[in-house]
Amino acid sequence: MPLAVDIASIFANDPAATHWLEVVCCYPGLHAIAAHRLAHWLHRHQVHFFSRLISHLTRCVTGIEIHPGARLGKGVFIDHGMGVVIGETAIVGDYTLIYQGVTLGGTGKETGKRHPTVGSHVVIGAGAKVLGNINIGDYARIGAGSVVLREVPDHCTAVGIPSRNVCRCNTETTPLEHGQLPDTVAATVRSLINRIETLEQQLQQLTPTDPTPLERQP
Repeated sequence: MPLAVDIASIFANDPAATHWLEVVCCYPGLHAIAAHRLAHWLHRHQVHFFSRLISHLTRCVTGIEIHPGARLGKGVFIDHGMGVVIGETAIVGDYTLIYQGVTLGGTGKETGKRHPTVGSHVVIGAGAKVLGNINIGDYARIGAGSVVLREVPDHCTAVGIPSRNVCRCNTETTPLEHGQLPDTVAATVRSLINRIETLEQQLQQLTPTDPTPLERQP
């Protein structure tokens, strides 16, 4: 059952989870996903009013807004969850971890598929905004506070505003090491400084130190 997989995913990802009764009663992310599965079933059967009503009431109780049209895979875990917004055409893959303040939204008033497609085993950090009809690959990571406007390949990390893809991170065995996210701006500045120092050394080697014939004349 999807709900049992969702509960198991919470124990796998949250060290604060100690007992199944605590998880069932005190985790708003689990409540929001369970309510969404009912709302999504109603939405698929064209019962739009009651599906939206369930989504609205769930938002009032949990602070998590998931449109009934969004598709969530199994084992999705919304940690804490306050302020999470998942749009109508968003697709979230299996065992994805979403922190508070995340938005999976659109970029305008376009119709059709206008929200992100997130792969499996993805980690989306707190406050990240993933906008538009873009793909986030499997085992990708989105750094906290990032604004993602372009696709992120498999096993890559997106950081910054707007985000940049860094594909040299171990995203599969250390998915929660947010403290090890690369600083792309600092790396760029460091590269420029190293380049300037190299050019200065080359310039010093090319500059003549002996006086020219004109300089030797009295």
